[in-house]
Amino acid sequence: MAKWKQTVSLALIAAMAGLTACSSNGNGGGSEADPAASPKASNEASGNNATAELEKKSIKVVFNNGGRKFPDGMDENNNPYIDYIRENTNLDITLQIPPADGYQDALNVIMASGELPDSLYTWDASWFESYVKQKALQPLNEALEKYGQDLLKNIPEDAWKTVTIDGKIYAIPSMNAVPGNELMYVRKDWLDNLGLQPPKTLEEYREVMRAFKEDDPDGDNKDDTYGFILAENLARMAPLLGAHGIQKGMWTERDGKLVNSSTLPEMKDALAFIAGLHKDGLIDPEWMLNKEANFSEKIASGQVGLFSAFWYDTRGPILTSQKNDPKAEWIALDFPTGPQGKQGTTGYGYIAGYNVVPVTSKNADAVVRMLNFMNGEGYKTLLLGFENEVWKTENGKIVTDFEKHNEHIYRQTLGESIRPYGAEEERARLDSLGVEFKLNDNIDRIAEVAIRDQYFGVPTTGMGKHSADLNKLETEYFTEIIVGKQPIEAFDKFVEEWKKKGGDVITEEVNAWYAENK
Repeated sequence: MAKWKQTVSLALIAAMAGLTACSSNGNGGGSEADPAASPKASNEASGNNATAELEKKSIKVVFNNGGRKFPDGMDENNNPYIDYIRENTNLDITLQIPPADGYQDALNVIMASGELPDSLYTWDASWFESYVKQKALQPLNEALEKYGQDLLKNIPEDAWKTVTIDGKIYAIPSMNAVPGNELMYVRKDWLDNLGLQPPKTLEEYREVMRAFKEDDPDGDNKDDTYGFILAENLARMAPLLGAHGIQKGMWTERDGKLVNSSTLPEMKDALAFIAGLHKDGLIDPEWMLNKEANFSEKIASGQVGLFSAFWYDTRGPILTSQKNDPKAEWIALDFPTGPQGKQGTTGYGYIAGYNVVPVTSKNADAVVRMLNFMNGEGYKTLLLGFENEVWKTENGKIVTDFEKHNEHIYRQTLGESIRPYGAEEERARLDSLGVEFKLNDNIDRIAEVAIRDQYFGVPTTGMGKHSADLNKLETEYFTEIIVGKQPIEAFDKFVEEWKKKGGDVITEEVNAWYAENK
């Protein structure tokens, strides 16, 4: 069982009705619904005739395909996975997949058309909130009570709060599969070459960075290594910020109020530390230009031996590094501990996307039936593929046929659209990709220290108006402070500007929400 998984009792369902904006526990009373109303319960009660007992309906749904290709002779409406859902829900489903580029723009075009589908998937919380305000989406409480038992069980209470406005649920969320992204990895062979132990404290990390830069860790008698590496737009620094107990842009409680972490003294201290690394030449001097491709290349080519890795980088640049240099031995590190004993990394919010039903649809019940099956009984197949075709069980473990996995990769369009939270199938899938990559171990390490945003309501009016400019302001100030273009004292000026340019407005809105939800 994933360490970060939170179980949500079905008992809370009965308490979900009639709550105020964004403060509902989710749904309006499914615990009293007839258990045979859900496809899963019906199957258990009456066997193979279950789907026949549900009304046959036709629905049109919009999902994001992410540019995935279909095998020859197949498309989004002609493949065994969409047929699998149809057969198990007694629904005639027509799937529409707009181009991956410009997907959100395509959703706006669809919403402005005269022929709306029965459901749409979006990852944009602002888009969702905007159409709720326009009264273009319909509440789903009743349909969830009757047909959404697996959804209610598999989606946490806090996620339902996020999609609940004035006591009404306006979206069925798809969950993030992981609790966060970044953790520290180091080349142990370089540590060994220099007689160093794996670092634990922030200062020990700094010493390793210095040694990797100055003491020729690869033994080639060349000045060709960096102590640490960052990426453009202030990326890949989450564990360094976490050592100070904060993450960029997140809302955290101070004295009973929510404040933005980017404006706190702890952020100033974190920036001073990172600026010191840059000043002493311990960070790749080109870090401001490092896009993902050249960031990974510098790791794979042996220029860097310490970095904040994504949890899946063990199958990416770290693996390439080991192929390029058989001596390269990479290990995960403890998160750096800061002066106050703190550790942390960016924790994700629960929600990855939103499934919504336009107000014009007469088939909200059918949409919920479909999503309930995809999130419950059908999820394992949509995630892993068909058993004994894409994967099989050997000695109690899942073994994946990667050729078939890649051939069937289009199935993930369906699985990603309505993920449950902390599903065991997710862990089995990651292990099937190779236990040597320690993917689940990486995720568990992140979960232990993940710092989550304490505001999880829908975007406020002020956020929609000011967030883009405030994020730009933050990136500009923080980058200039780190590279020494501005002194650390400029942070105080940043905070003043941030407040004047919309930060105070957003803070007031966020705390109005917090007062109702804490």
